[in-house]
Amino acid sequence: MSLRPAEKPVVAVFDFDGTLTRRDTLLPFLISVAGPTIFIRHMLQLVPVLIAYRLGLMRNDLAKQRVLRRFLCGMASASLQSKAQHFATSTVPQLLRPEAMQRLQWHQRQGHRCIVISASLQLYVEPWASAAGCREVLATELEVRVGQVTGNINGENCFGSEKVRRLEALLGDRGGYILYAYGDSRGDRELLASADHAYYRNFPANPE
Repeated sequence: MSLRPAEKPVVAVFDFDGTLTRRDTLLPFLISVAGPTIFIRHMLQLVPVLIAYRLGLMRNDLAKQRVLRRFLCGMASASLQSKAQHFATSTVPQLLRPEAMQRLQWHQRQGHRCIVISASLQLYVEPWASAAGCREVLATELEVRVGQVTGNINGENCFGSEKVRRLEALLGDRGGYILYAYGDSRGDRELLASADHAYYRNFPANPE
């Protein structure tokens, strides 16, 4: 027997970069990890990759992995986790959208299940989300071998249809809950299309 809408649990899913935050967070994170001088050096070496991506000649996940390898390959996992924790607590709060946080907090007050789902790195999204009261995060993970980061993505980049796939793997049958989804880019299209209430680059006024 299917549940009536009033009986279904409510899930609110938020993209991170550009939705909860005002901008992309990967480059600020890489600056914090590498330092300004090394960051510029690496980015100059990555110019062909960035141009190919901008021209649509290289897929998002492949370009992203080339960037991550350049910056993170060979780093000790424990050291990178420590840097990610610091970034989550010191830098991310400065990048948040007040209206997005108000909407997230409204869902939390209603007792809705709140999930952050992002192509950003789990390394820093998860500690930020935990501090913000979101215990569930679906994000891009890095491969670690023998205590060192390879720079490769572990599994799939959490982007586009992968967001829907991961959400379904976590929550099961889509018909079993009411879904609010918030996003800002083409990487959120499939997620927004699957939602009962989809918000693209806007946040409705809270009723309370």
